[in-house]
Amino acid sequence: MPELPEVEVIRRDLEKEVVGRRFKDVEIRPGTNAMKVVARHGRRKELQDLLDGAKVEKIDRLGKRLLLELDNKHVFVLSLHDAGQLLKTSASDPIEPHTHLVLGFTIGGQLRFLDPLKTSEVFVIPSGELDLDEGLHDFKIDPLEHQFTWQYFSTVLDGMEAPLKDLLVDEQFIVGLGDLYSDEILWGAGMRYDHMSNKLSSQDVRRLYRALMEILQEAVKARGTSHGEHPFRDLHGAPGTFQLELKVFEREGEACRRCRSTIVKEKYRDGFTYLCAQCQS
Repeated sequence: MPELPEVEVIRRDLEKEVVGRRFKDVEIRPGTNAMKVVARHGRRKELQDLLDGAKVEKIDRLGKRLLLELDNKHVFVLSLHDAGQLLKTSASDPIEPHTHLVLGFTIGGQLRFLDPLKTSEVFVIPSGELDLDEGLHDFKIDPLEHQFTWQYFSTVLDGMEAPLKDLLVDEQFIVGLGDLYSDEILWGAGMRYDHMSNKLSSQDVRRLYRALMEILQEAVKARGTSHGEHPFRDLHGAPGTFQLELKVFEREGEACRRCRSTIVKEKYRDGFTYLCAQCQS
């Protein structure tokens, strides 16, 4: 966490709360190993100078990276990775542990960036370099952004020749699903994780495509999934609710909501996968 739906929730929150605001008093906090998070900038002052006084003109998203387009012809890029969080707070709110950046606004409040694992990445680049940085375009499909048909999806899958879950968790293929959403999508499509991608019928592909699109949209509507050791919180610190709707992920031993058989947990790669062995084939 966070995966694609959670990043999209943050993007929408930022669009409502931050566009039109101007940064001031940019602090990269000492004593938090914050320089690991802003490693692209060799000095604190470099990042501070690029943000201080800049106004946020637009919020965008590139895969799981948040883009804050600034009026100084630069883009503030935030990659949340495994445990990064953005919080909109008042200046008087206590600063939580693992807060690496505190960005004040000229009119009210602060934007704070936290990451207990320090695996996130934050940097500012010139707007003209955004399309040239190949490292930012390291995925094939963004299901919440790209307009693609099930026929296109079928052609791509047919040429891949891999187990379905291998493809769904492959960030270079479809960005931002992870184990949780991959298991839920496969349950929704009624397919096993080891079903080969080049052995799908047209009906199979349509079911998989529909499950992919519907589950991600439902997760965004539920404001994300808050789960695990570092649960997701939105821009205001509130958890999502999609964890209440999970059908198979970490529900081994429970009854399948479709056929009432028992949800099982099977070894997969270095971890596990969850499915209903009765109605997923």
